[in-house]
Amino acid sequence: MIFVCAGFAGCTSPQSALDPAGTEAETVATLFWVMLVGAILIWLAVIGLSVFATRIRPKAYGETAGLRLIVWGGCVFPVVVLTALLVWGLQMMPPMRAEANGPTIAVSGERFWWRVAYGVEGEPGVSKTLPEGGTPSANEIWLPAGQRTELLLGSPDVIHSLWVPSIAGKMDAIPGRVNRLVVEPTKPGVYNGVCAEFCGDAHAQMALRVVVVPADEYEAYVARQGAPASVETGNAGFRAFMQNGCDACHAVRGTGAAGEVGPDLTHLASRRTIAAATLPMSRDNLAEFIGFTHRVKPGVQMPSYGMLAEEEIAAIAGWLETLQ
Repeated sequence: MIFVCAGFAGCTSPQSALDPAGTEAETVATLFWVMLVGAILIWLAVIGLSVFATRIRPKAYGETAGLRLIVWGGCVFPVVVLTALLVWGLQMMPPMRAEANGPTIAVSGERFWWRVAYGVEGEPGVSKTLPEGGTPSANEIWLPAGQRTELLLGSPDVIHSLWVPSIAGKMDAIPGRVNRLVVEPTKPGVYNGVCAEFCGDAHAQMALRVVVVPADEYEAYVARQGAPASVETGNAGFRAFMQNGCDACHAVRGTGAAGEVGPDLTHLASRRTIAAATLPMSRDNLAEFIGFTHRVKPGVQMPSYGMLAEEEIAAIAGWLETLQ
């Protein structure tokens, strides 16, 4: 009984396909429960027939009875049941692939984080996986509740796979092409997403948060993300950030930092996590990641800055914490 209760407890979480918060996840959960109930009924029928034949009526049966059982139980019944399930399952697919009526968001899976751009338009160029432009962010995707949002998925390096179990199914991010995933979240909240395709050393630490909010709150969030950072650029933390080459990889709009290799940090402190959901957002965790990057997240391309003085690392972390 303890194991059964523990198993069902796992059905409710911000990362469970059986705790749906989106139309596609609701369809998948319905399919699962129908298949589960059907499997249990078939199992009970088989076990019941076995008990009847071996315990209740353990006498020999004639060839006609055996042939009838094979034809009806082994041929007719499976064909009817599987055909019904196939037809029912196929009817679920068109609604899940309906056109989007909400915003378009580009999501690029990169080792080992997620590049996000809100409000992109047009098709990708010859040398680009995803359309250029939009409002940049990283490792956190905001979605409007009740709207069908189109996610354009791609990658510049290896195959990744975006999966937010509570919202929708998986979709691969493949170098050289754009895959489209239309999602329709139904419940406001914060949900966990992961990379579901092994992509290298830090694959298990390539996660993200999906924040579902009302449509007006989504619009306000994107507007805030599009604004430049409102920060002080004369303090020790900013100077250390620029002098140690952080600006070569990271952009902070409103300052001289314009790197494109790593995540855009313009509004870093407004996110819930750092390092693709590896650590909660805090000054201490920022300092830990800056100083001991490969200890926190082995395999990432960002170098560790443990050679810097502790005070200098703390200053950079303190400045980053002001990037709201």
